[in-house]
Amino acid sequence: MEQEKALELVKKGATLLCLDVPQYTLFGIDTQMFTVGPNFKGIKMIPPGPHFVYYSSSNKDGNAFSPFVGFFVIASPSEVIVRKWVQQEERLIGLSDEEEEERYCIGVKNMELDRYLGPYDLKKLIEWKRISNCITKSTIERIQPIGGDITVSSESGFVGAPRTTMEMALAEQLRNSKFSEASGKSVVSGCCYTSIPRVVKQKGVVGQDLTSLNLDKTQLLETLLLKEYGGSEELLLGELQFSYIAFLMGQSLESFFQWKDLVTLLFGCAEAPFHTRSQLFTKFIKVIYYQLKFGFQNDDKSVSGGEKGASLFLDDSWLSKDSFLHHLCKNFFSLIQEASVIDGDLLSWTRKLEQLLQTTLGWEFTHNGAGDDLYDEDDEFAPVIVMLDETSI
Repeated sequence: MEQEKALELVKKGATLLCLDVPQYTLFGIDTQMFTVGPNFKGIKMIPPGPHFVYYSSSNKDGNAFSPFVGFFVIASPSEVIVRKWVQQEERLIGLSDEEEEERYCIGVKNMELDRYLGPYDLKKLIEWKRISNCITKSTIERIQPIGGDITVSSESGFVGAPRTTMEMALAEQLRNSKFSEASGKSVVSGCCYTSIPRVVKQKGVVGQDLTSLNLDKTQLLETLLLKEYGGSEELLLGELQFSYIAFLMGQSLESFFQWKDLVTLLFGCAEAPFHTRSQLFTKFIKVIYYQLKFGFQNDDKSVSGGEKGASLFLDDSWLSKDSFLHHLCKNFFSLIQEASVIDGDLLSWTRKLEQLLQTTLGWEFTHNGAGDDLYDEDDEFAPVIVMLDETSI
């Protein structure tokens, strides 16, 4: 990059100043992770918008790591965000001394600390935006814990009976954690996620009607959208992205279960994708497509410098055909295959999702009389494809 352009990006981008972070700490922002060296003092050239910062402290040899702690920030142009490492808590906190903070901000703006700041890799920005584009300031304020820190260490009361390899690994990490409640250190609270009922119950509704409500979760989706999200589809999708990022990068088990509940809710709707909420489901399939595309990457170089101790990628248990995700996708793809009328964008993105799962994981979804793929363009039994504009919903 030319020096003038780099200088302009430094001045216009936000700076995250992280003071006194111990060497060998794993430090990440968005889809990028680094191993902290002796001169590290933060990240520069951060584009405006939402970002997720996460870190895991190391022992003195750099071969054993604590549970991750993460937090969301909304970066503004030329903003300087200052955090300082507190050894007793082994985490980053904001400065309480406003004069001290101002001195550091001036130092950053005068380029006095520039050589200690690692650049944000702008080539990976599009990757980050694809999995966070629905997250807004409102989303973060609604969900983030008191104090902002997200960590599995605050979820000891939440962890019950983990089922997958990933869940068991996180639970074991929590039990052995120096951050656990038994250690006597302060523990932050969990995220304020929307409660998603797993079983629909309504007064006066019994028998076959109640069974139908649980088989097709369209009515539950509509109720939650109105009651919990003020009718905003973007808030729901923002929570889906928030929980995925907090679970994948922050290793939050609570966030995994929330993501799973939201995915189960949306994939469990039989009427909404084709009638009342076609555009929502097109956006949903697009969101989960990019989540899984990123999560299933086969790249062992997720940590700069070759250091290992944490993975940005999904556990091998996700590759099993017995996973909840495989069953949900199989049922949803069958719904798409059986539909008589379908939005063209929804069909297109569902095809892309199916192809991703087939090529990446080797999953096969055999549809009745239709081979292993969703409808081809010239299939005489294909549904009528319609293109919906914004006024159609």
